[in-house]
Amino acid sequence: MELTARKKQILKVVTEKYIDSAEPVGSKFIAQAMGGSVSSATIRNELADLVELGYLEQPHTSAGRVPSPKGYRLYVNELMERKSVTDEEAEKIDSALQGKMKELDSVIAQAGQMVSSIVSYPAYAVASGKSSVTVRRYDLLAVDARSFIAVVMTGDNRVKSQLIQTQLPVSDEHLPALSNLLNTHFTGLSPEEMGNKLMALAGQLTAELFMPLSQTIEYATEVMDSTRRSQVFTTGQSQLFKQPEFQNFDRANDLMNLLTDQKDALPVLDTNTPMQILIGPENVNEALKDASVVVASYDIGDNM
Repeated sequence: MELTARKKQILKVVTEKYIDSAEPVGSKFIAQAMGGSVSSATIRNELADLVELGYLEQPHTSAGRVPSPKGYRLYVNELMERKSVTDEEAEKIDSALQGKMKELDSVIAQAGQMVSSIVSYPAYAVASGKSSVTVRRYDLLAVDARSFIAVVMTGDNRVKSQLIQTQLPVSDEHLPALSNLLNTHFTGLSPEEMGNKLMALAGQLTAELFMPLSQTIEYATEVMDSTRRSQVFTTGQSQLFKQPEFQNFDRANDLMNLLTDQKDALPVLDTNTPMQILIGPENVNEALKDASVVVASYDIGDNM
């Protein structure tokens, strides 16, 4: 059976109306949407053909039709009108991503928020892990005699900080010396190399320097390990409840759990693919079987 231009037009009408209303679409609405150029009887025949071809489905409780995953795929690939973001929207996204000297986590989360506000759907952003990331710089800020804040900047511009509490007092002159040691000997190294360097210097340092140095190196290693894992930032979860198809509590609850408690299970982009659209059953996760996901990459420079 041939998929004619008229069948495609009817599929487009049904899909767009269903996306808007989440209600099965009847022949009367389709006839009106097509300007009365096709009779209701002809439309009903075409709908039956589209069901037989697998592009539409008919819920048993309704005379209307809804698009199947196969129908959605055809709509996305051939029938959907492509729309570009406005210059204003593009400027907002670019602005959010240009703060690369800020903490990278904040930049990525802000970009996700911007996308969610534009599309009125939940969004998530993934900071890919980097296997070769090292520490670029250390800064140490005095708090009191037995504690200081260690600030660690990695090579991909992530900035992390932690309060370090010491057993021995760290004097005012020790902190600059400690900072100099860190930035001279412990930048650009892998965790293993940092450990070896620390052991090599152990015999040359007093306990007042070695202990806080060791604690700072331990924290820097934790930072590097965390940056080697992909981080997922979700935003706009409340947008979900504005969509009519998610007025069903069970369906919405499963997806909310995925977005909040199982973020690492969200789809990520295949290597060397600029964009993917995953429709219904194409998603591996059961919570996404009734949803579609658009995944795209964005390069903000500096290999990020």
